[in-house]
Amino acid sequence: MTEPTRTSGPDPLLDEALDWVVRLKAGAPTRADVDALQRWRAQSPAHEDAFRAAARLLRSASAAAKELADEQATAASVVALPPRSSRLLTRRIVLGGAIAAAAGYMMLRPPLDMWPSIEELSADYRTGKGEQRKVMLAPDVSVELNTQTSVALRPTPNETRIELISGEASVVARRSSSTPLVMLARDGRISALQADFNARCLDGVVSVTCLDGIVTVEQDGRSVQLRKAEQVTYSPAGLQASHPVDAKQVAAWQTGLLIFRDRPLASVVDEVNRYRAGKIIITNAELRRRLVNGTFQVDKLDNFVAQVEQLFGARITSLPGGVVLMS
Repeated sequence: MTEPTRTSGPDPLLDEALDWVVRLKAGAPTRADVDALQRWRAQSPAHEDAFRAAARLLRSASAAAKELADEQATAASVVALPPRSSRLLTRRIVLGGAIAAAAGYMMLRPPLDMWPSIEELSADYRTGKGEQRKVMLAPDVSVELNTQTSVALRPTPNETRIELISGEASVVARRSSSTPLVMLARDGRISALQADFNARCLDGVVSVTCLDGIVTVEQDGRSVQLRKAEQVTYSPAGLQASHPVDAKQVAAWQTGLLIFRDRPLASVVDEVNRYRAGKIIITNAELRRRLVNGTFQVDKLDNFVAQVEQLFGARITSLPGGVVLMS
């Protein structure tokens, strides 16, 4: 999607969008705030375009603020807009030191991850909790988005390129040309011509599993070629060595199942939280380490808390907003 054309004069719609972005980034947004933003965006394509433009400006501002921080700039320093933007944002200088400091030089996550971040909301395709969606990006490329997944289109003249902002997606590429499909995820690049693969991007860690064919994963000048049932992980710590995995287990979410083999309960709860409304929090360190072996149906995760209570004798405390404490 192209950025709305801007002139040197005021742009009321973009100003409104910036107000929304700053309100959600610098304040303490509630669910009502998020719902109101969604209604504002739905008013017209122009509203949606303005929101995306405002989100892009904030991303650029955050990156610029980080660069200044690296140069030991003071928190009160004002960060300049990218060269392509010719207008000042007056009081919404999203880029001022206060906003940069509040943003922590990155896109902040909402409390408990209970609603999407600004970056996720600005994606071209996004799924909510428990939602899955299949998208045909081209006649020879399809992407299935798992729960809480955000994907953006990043087209270039010579290749089909998308970005996995966060979440998990299964990709089927059947390219008829010599130009591969490229998926960006964090600071890495995944490419495939004739392949099926699963990509997962959560908490700064990206894992890629080849389900069929050949997939190439690159990061920081290093690359790994994956074949069927092989997986590789990368993060700011670097690209790890590939290893064999159970591909059916990795892709089980596409059939409505979550399969866990010798997984700590803390890890299982993290995964269940991506599908289930509300948030489960384990407050007992020993309970977090208990191992889980089992298969759960995605559409029956409301029973998960009761199952843990029965299996491990956990004490359950339910709080408003769907928050559950396990101890």
